[in-house]
Amino acid sequence: MDNRIHFFSQNEVIPKKVDPELLGIRGRQANEFAELGFPILPGFVIDSKLASEIEPKPIRKDVAMLLDKCAKMVGKIYGDSENPMLLKIVISSNLAITTYPTLHNFGLVKPTIDGFSQWVGRDFAAHEVLFLVRGMLKIEERIKELEEKTRELDEITGALTTLNAMLGITGPSNELGKKEKAPKISKSAEGYMDEYAHFFPQGFFDDAEIQLFIALMEISRMFQMDDQNDRDTALMITPMVYGNYGKDSCSGNYFSRNVVTGEKQLQGDFFRGKFNETGGTGQPIEKIGPSHLKQLEIIARTLEDKFKEIRQIRFTIENGRLWLIEQRSVEQKSAQADIKLALDLVKRKIIDGKTAVKSIDPLRLNEILHPVIDPASVKDFKSWKGGIAGAPGAALGRAYFSTTALLEALKLAQQKGEDTRFILVAESSFAEDVKAIEVSTGVLTAEGGYSAHASVVARQYGKVSLVAPEMKIKGKTAVLGNLSFAEGDYITLNVPFYGQANVYLGTAKLIEPSPKESGLLEFIELSKTFLKKFHVRCNADTPRDAALALSFGAEGVGLCRTEHMFFKAERINVFREMLLSTDQKERTKALDKLQAMQREDFYGIFKVMAGKEVTIRLLDSPLHEFMPHNNDEIQSLIDHLQKVKKVKISRAEIAASVEALHEFNPMLGHRGCRIAVSYPEIYAMQVRAIFEAVYKLRSEKIDARPEIMVPIVMNASELKLIAYGKKIEGSTYTGIVDIEEELRTAKKSKPVDYSIGTMIELPAAALGAGEIAKYGRFFSFGTNDLTQTTLGISRDDFTAFMPDYTLFDLIQGNPFSTLDSRVKELIALAVERGRLCRPDLVCGLCGEHGANPANVRFCMDAGLNYVSCSPYSVPIALLAVAQTEADRVE
Repeated sequence: MDNRIHFFSQNEVIPKKVDPELLGIRGRQANEFAELGFPILPGFVIDSKLASEIEPKPIRKDVAMLLDKCAKMVGKIYGDSENPMLLKIVISSNLAITTYPTLHNFGLVKPTIDGFSQWVGRDFAAHEVLFLVRGMLKIEERIKELEEKTRELDEITGALTTLNAMLGITGPSNELGKKEKAPKISKSAEGYMDEYAHFFPQGFFDDAEIQLFIALMEISRMFQMDDQNDRDTALMITPMVYGNYGKDSCSGNYFSRNVVTGEKQLQGDFFRGKFNETGGTGQPIEKIGPSHLKQLEIIARTLEDKFKEIRQIRFTIENGRLWLIEQRSVEQKSAQADIKLALDLVKRKIIDGKTAVKSIDPLRLNEILHPVIDPASVKDFKSWKGGIAGAPGAALGRAYFSTTALLEALKLAQQKGEDTRFILVAESSFAEDVKAIEVSTGVLTAEGGYSAHASVVARQYGKVSLVAPEMKIKGKTAVLGNLSFAEGDYITLNVPFYGQANVYLGTAKLIEPSPKESGLLEFIELSKTFLKKFHVRCNADTPRDAALALSFGAEGVGLCRTEHMFFKAERINVFREMLLSTDQKERTKALDKLQAMQREDFYGIFKVMAGKEVTIRLLDSPLHEFMPHNNDEIQSLIDHLQKVKKVKISRAEIAASVEALHEFNPMLGHRGCRIAVSYPEIYAMQVRAIFEAVYKLRSEKIDARPEIMVPIVMNASELKLIAYGKKIEGSTYTGIVDIEEELRTAKKSKPVDYSIGTMIELPAAALGAGEIAKYGRFFSFGTNDLTQTTLGISRDDFTAFMPDYTLFDLIQGNPFSTLDSRVKELIALAVERGRLCRPDLVCGLCGEHGANPANVRFCMDAGLNYVSCSPYSVPIALLAVAQTEADRVE
């Protein structure tokens, strides 16, 4: 036996002393399956040392002997006129991607065609002759290309085009599971042999042995001529079996488990009496019969254990005997399925926890956290494709073009018991639109991008967000390319994390997520075993958000945005009442009402997060955002004030008040701690509400741990004033410390442990961190604003020019998703300077930058203690942290 030819079967493997590189990828795979004891078809590999220099005479006896071994195993004989064994030649390169075709049906010659036809039928036999011809013509085509014989090449190319049309082939090859059109058979097998014989050397269709060696020599000649072939390509020859060969035959393919749910059950179909699924009606794989089903299950489990992933398997049963034809990895599978597999492998100790945690891309968790569309339900819908993903998922509902219209429609639907699913559609969103986003299923805006207000709020509340810069709203109609819809029409948003988003006109069928059933919660617990000091908190403004984030593994609240609490329908006019008060008595009355509301808010969040830190950011938004912006809101405020004050107030007076609060650049205007300097009573109200909630929980023996954050500071003096107060001639500013002490004294209670800190969101604050740390026990980096103020670009407007900047490589990526290097430098500098002053300074990053795995490693390396993000992003950040920690484990 030539030592360059290697036999393999279910019972015989290629010796380990043979260099695997000589076998090519497909040869190595076949031998691996032989080692697993799978019911694979026997065969042999002509390794790469021999494949490029094949001569028939030296190997004729060896090939004949190996074909006899194969024949005894499959029960058919190569070249037999009654029951012929046909062969497949696989060109086994060491390249993962190759253009070489797989060659089928060798042994189909005039003496064997009748014997083959009696098993499969005349038409199918003719069909297989065409496939044989097609494969060999691909080889001849390449040879003529290399020989630069244009006339012959054109003739072969034309013949291939005709063949492809006859066979219904639209792609370059027959891929696993690909369905073809029904073949157009117009001649007998012998007729096709005569038609195409002139393309091949003499005797190609006359004798099975001659045909095989002609093929081997032509392939070898192609290797010799092709400069791209480095003599590293082998040839693998195996028998072929057919699912339509006799009564007890079928073909099929299946997945080792359900690729959507991850359930440990085979998923697929088999086709009784069919070579493949073309023209056949499949039956569920579980109905194939107990003995074969058991074999298929063993194969599935063995493959999953070996490859540590879901596999797709193609098989054939010929005359009652099962043969594994092919198996491969699966591209289209859900994150849930991969998580279920990883957890299963860990439980059975096939892999360790580190391998499981590192096997899932953190961003894929978005699939589990949000609904997805059933593709079959939208195939006939009018649609528009494009836009920028703000928050992934799928949502459907009636479109409304303003917060007021949406809330009114919601109220009416609730009264009538109608569908309460709505989508907010607007040019852009502002603080007053939070309440509409909260009750909607999704939001579609025209301005901004991933970090726009609508996107951030949508992620906070677990809603779907899509930014479509092309959208134009004209009155009560929105237009997206050729798609238009009116207010009140049903639309469906499909915003995948990867790939293009769609807007559909109509209601799709949604598949709702289940974190528990998906295995996500169990996977989170596994991931948390790798966490050390660095942890993940959440951005939460309500007890519901806090509870959701806690179930996802959050270790506290890193950002509670108190301004969002005031936009609830029953509160907004009370806050406006406070702003419009003309004397201290009126303002105090309104503040007392707000304080009671805030106390209950804080009480609920502290209670959910018992024993964990809760960072409450005092009011940050500019005051003008709280004022009414349309006639309905103005009328609502007038009605409220008349009811409370028993006096009439005109629209003109309200308009004047709104105008008085107007700012040209509110992001850098009268907001955050600057409001506290001008209106100390607002922060004082919030601080009292915080400590009233804490003392109430203490009486219930619940551990509340407040951290009070002062936003938008630019220097240490601001934080010092608000935290510790100040007395000057004729005036006193009461600080947070004084308010707490005053309240504690009144309640005759013991001190509680709390922290005062600040949000670093200005370059000046980062540079002055050493001084600021004297008065704050923690820093929270607000990277959305820090990015804006460092780069001088607006997160809501940068998408207008960012494509141009990207085109000329003026900026890398989206700085509101991946931290810019200059922003990183400021963060690292602030941490270093802050800890030189206060070594135990706690530092965190809050905002959606913290949910991007690309930023998490930086935060850990820079010495931060945590990142904080929206509840639905917590699992993503947590997994990114776990993977970073796992990398550091020896």
